[in-house]
Amino acid sequence: MKVAMINDCAFVGETLLRYLPTSIEKEHIKRSRGLWSKTFSIAYRIFRINADVYHAHYLLQDCYIASRLGKKPLVGHAHGTDLRRSLKHPLWGRIVRHNLKSCSKILVSTADVLSTARRLRNDAEYLPNPVDTKLFYPKPIAQSSEKKKVLIASDCNWAVKGTDVAIRALNVIKDEVDVSIISYGVDFQKTLTLALSLGLRLNVLSKAPHEKLAEYYWDSDLVIDRFTLGSLGMVSLEAIACGRPVLAYVSSEYPENRDFPLKDVKDQESIVEAIRDLAPQLWQDEYAFFKRHHAIETIESRLLSIYDSLLSG
Repeated sequence: MKVAMINDCAFVGETLLRYLPTSIEKEHIKRSRGLWSKTFSIAYRIFRINADVYHAHYLLQDCYIASRLGKKPLVGHAHGTDLRRSLKHPLWGRIVRHNLKSCSKILVSTADVLSTARRLRNDAEYLPNPVDTKLFYPKPIAQSSEKKKVLIASDCNWAVKGTDVAIRALNVIKDEVDVSIISYGVDFQKTLTLALSLGLRLNVLSKAPHEKLAEYYWDSDLVIDRFTLGSLGMVSLEAIACGRPVLAYVSSEYPENRDFPLKDVKDQESIVEAIRDLAPQLWQDEYAFFKRHHAIETIESRLLSIYDSLLSG
């Protein structure tokens, strides 16, 4: 079997390919955000590739091109923004709907968009995101000062991540925490301005390559992710894999989250309470959840089963 992975999101495709059995031939067709790369170049490369299974990330132009070029069986892998926002766009929405209907199989990477996908494709399936555990693995928390070392690790985006909510919550307990933040995201400067106006000191960390992010996780006592979507992001999963407890909004409304130990933390009061009541047991419970649902072996087994069913069908 040969698998062609098209595009990527948060290194999910790259990780899936890396852990597939060595007996499977693999090719990853990547692109940049440049105009040529994401249009004519990617179209030509998809046209040239021959594989047994095609797996496209995001239900946008890459998946649409593969569909129009007759690449089948085609797995369309939604990663959130395509179903939360692009589906409502007058142009992109038509492309997303085409892909939902035309792909041989639809996968979604986060629980909060599964119901949206199933409105147009009732056999859409949730495939938990994998983490490369060769890069992200547990290390003991180093002895530190009395203050908790808190890392805001997701990109600064108030609408999608709720970074402003995290800043306001941390300001309430600023004498109890030492806060670091990674310098990326559309609202990074707004976030610095907000923190300055409140008197909250932030240690600014430079944006690092993906394979170096573990160093930031290991240097913290607690990792802050997003507080708006109700599902775990890659930041949360990587931090848990690195041995650090995570605070994020994990909605109790989604069955996929039913056994996550700390749910519905999403406003200033609940964030403050969770940080103050942080117990050593929290990471152990989060890691048990991670192993049950996000173990690479389980995810790869399910993915191979999907590929096999598409080929036999």
